[in-house]
Amino acid sequence: MEYRRLGRTDLNVSSLCLGTMTFGEQNSEADAHAQLDYALAAGINFIDTAEMYPVPPKAETQGLTEQYIGSWLKARGGRDKIVLATKVAGPSFDYIRDGNLRFDRRNTEAALNASLKRLNTDYIDLYQLHWPERKTNYFGQLGYIHHPDDRWTDFAETLSVLDEQIKAGKIRHVGLSNETPWGTMKFLQLAEQEGLPRMASIQNPYSLLNRSFEVGLAEISHREDIGLLAYSPLGFGVLSGKYLQHPWPADGRITLYERFRRYTSEQAAAATQAYVELARDHDLTPAQMALAFVTCRSFVTSNIIGATNMAQLKQNIDSIDISLSPQVLEGIEAIHQRYTIPCP
Repeated sequence: MEYRRLGRTDLNVSSLCLGTMTFGEQNSEADAHAQLDYALAAGINFIDTAEMYPVPPKAETQGLTEQYIGSWLKARGGRDKIVLATKVAGPSFDYIRDGNLRFDRRNTEAALNASLKRLNTDYIDLYQLHWPERKTNYFGQLGYIHHPDDRWTDFAETLSVLDEQIKAGKIRHVGLSNETPWGTMKFLQLAEQEGLPRMASIQNPYSLLNRSFEVGLAEISHREDIGLLAYSPLGFGVLSGKYLQHPWPADGRITLYERFRRYTSEQAAAATQAYVELARDHDLTPAQMALAFVTCRSFVTSNIIGATNMAQLKQNIDSIDISLSPQVLEGIEAIHQRYTIPCP
């Protein structure tokens, strides 16, 4: 396993991170513990979760993912062996804190304390803002519409609240998720001007089907040392090729949940077919080629992998041993020229 520095912090995280959003929905508590055990044994020290998980989000399951990680920590110990990341939810769900989800003091403190309790820990290594509080584009939304009267918690206030929690020992470092170039730079600017906590990372989608991060944010990652924690590196499993045939696998995520069909357009299917054929021409599995591509990008700090069964998890972790040849990389770029960001 390779380890990389998290932003300008003193933390070194594995280049593969275990994503856990299936814990509590598609994976039982026993499944979750088995995945965590295997990942840790394979050298993964970075675990990512969120207060709203599992996904799809539901009132009756909200918080289960953190609970399962917490019960694993209680049973296994070794808190100092892992870098644990979680997130505070932005505006969306009326069943979390009565729907008043803002990055102000009351909500942030409540969210953090609830996560700490579920996770059976007294500190979070990386606390992330899950998506912007303001009205902007994220989760693949196109067609930006400006809302001049929009109001949100001032970024400086949010950073001040996070600073208080860092000084209290409940948070070590902070990060962004689903953020834009403008938002990222504003947070960094305020941190420098006001002596407030500096965002260490940004967790956004990135895959062969969605390379939009390369426009604007990749440069920021390099110049500002705020590396990408890449999520959906397989496009919800689409890049494995298993959804190219019909019927789709009965237990597949996008078969079960319509909300995950972002990467199933005709354009995306054509791009996926091309990537699958390229991988097989070079004796690679499509999933491992797709993961290896993300992991080797210079602006990526860690590639967030997830799985619904142990066979998938093992294959995903084994991608760390794959080095893509110049011929494969050239083939990827040729396909990208034909299907440029088919799914933003």
